[in-house]
Amino acid sequence: MKILYLHQYFATPNSNAGTRSYEMAKRLTANGHEVTFVTSSAYLMQEYTFSKGWNYLEIEGIKLHILHLPYSNKDAFVKRILKFLRFSYASTIKALQVPVDVVFATSTPLTIAIPGLIHSKLKKVPMVFEVRDLWPELPVAVGAIKNPVIIKLAQWFEKYTYLNSTKLIGLSPGMCEGILKHGVASEDVYLATNSCDVSLFNVESTVGEKYIKSRLPFLRARKLVVYTGTFGLINDVNYLVDLAAAMKKIDRNICFVAAGDGMQKEAIIQKAKSRNVYEENLYFLDPVPKTEIVSLLSAADLSLSLFGPVEEMWHNSANKLFDALASGTPVCINYRGWQKEVIEESNCGIVLNRESIDDDGQTISNFLTDDYRYQLAKKQCFHLSNNVYSRDIMALQVEKALQEAVDA
Repeated sequence: MKILYLHQYFATPNSNAGTRSYEMAKRLTANGHEVTFVTSSAYLMQEYTFSKGWNYLEIEGIKLHILHLPYSNKDAFVKRILKFLRFSYASTIKALQVPVDVVFATSTPLTIAIPGLIHSKLKKVPMVFEVRDLWPELPVAVGAIKNPVIIKLAQWFEKYTYLNSTKLIGLSPGMCEGILKHGVASEDVYLATNSCDVSLFNVESTVGEKYIKSRLPFLRARKLVVYTGTFGLINDVNYLVDLAAAMKKIDRNICFVAAGDGMQKEAIIQKAKSRNVYEENLYFLDPVPKTEIVSLLSAADLSLSLFGPVEEMWHNSANKLFDALASGTPVCINYRGWQKEVIEESNCGIVLNRESIDDDGQTISNFLTDDYRYQLAKKQCFHLSNNVYSRDIMALQVEKALQEAVDA
C-alpha cells in the first residue's frame, strides 16, 4: 500500500515526545508499504534544521513532508488552537499532492481529520482515523473549552469524522466505546493500544547504574520513583509534591524524580520548595529524549503515571506506562479505568487511591520493600511487554485496519 500518514507531531526516539507514529511507520515500511508523512517540525527541531515553510526528509525509509511550525506544551490553549488550524490548512494543500491508496490520520488534535477527510473525498480513497484522545470530551471536562457553540461544533465534527472514516482505531477499550456510541459499526473499529518497544528498553542493568552515577548522584542508594511526562493541567503533578512530603515521614529511603516540562512546572517547583521537598527527596529534570528515558527507567525502581481526578482521562493509553513495562520497571498509577484493571489483574505494579496521601505513600513503601511482590511485578512487566502489548503486535493491528480499508 501507499499510505499517507497525517500526524501533526511526528517524533523519533531522539525527541522528547511519543514515538508511536514513527514505530508504526517503521514496521509498515519493513513490511513493504510506502509511508509518506505530512507533519510539523514541532518535535524534530532538536535533531534537524528547517527552513521556513515545507521541508522534506527521509528517515529509515519513511518519507516526511515537514511544515516548520514550532510548538511548546507551555503554549496557551488558544495559541495551540491557532496552530492546529494553521497546520490543517497547510497540510490539506500538501496532502493533496501525494498520490496514495489510503489516508491514515492520527489525533490529537481532532483537526488532523480536516486534511484527511478532504483528501479522502476529493481523491476517492479510504481514510482510517486513529483516536488517541476522546476529543472534545477531554478539553471540555478540564474546562479548556467552555463556549457552548464551539463545543457543539467540535462534537458535530467528531461524529462526522467517525462516520466518514472507512475504519477507525482506538488506543483503549474506552476510546473504542466512545467511537461506537456515535453509531459506527463494531467491525469497523480496531483496538491498538500504545505499546512496548522491547528492543529499545530491554537493556542491561549496568545502563541504569551508570546513569545514576552520572546524572543522579543525589540518589545515594535510595529507591528511585520516576515520573516522565508533561507538567500540564490534566497531569496534576502537584500530587507528586504532596506525595514526596508524605514520604519524608513514611520512608526516607525513597526518592522521586520528575522529568519533563509544561505550563505548570515552575509553579510545581515553587510548591516543592514551600513543602521542603525540593532537592531533598524530589528532584526535577529537563525533558529528555526517549533514548535517555531508557537509561532513567533502567535506573528506576518504580515508574509513575499521573492524572488529576478527571474521569475522561481514564480512557487514556499512557506512553509512560508502556515504556515502563518494556523496561521491566513496575508501574504505579493514581487513576482508574482499564489501566487500573490491567495492573491489578496482572500484578505488574500498584494503584493509588488518591483519597489519602499518607496511605498512598505507605502503599509505595510497602510495595518497594516486599521483595516477593516486587519481583513478581517485574516478571509480569516482561510478560505483558513481550506477549500482550509489544509494538509488533499493535503494528499488525494497524496494518490490518489499513489493508481492510483499502480492500473494502
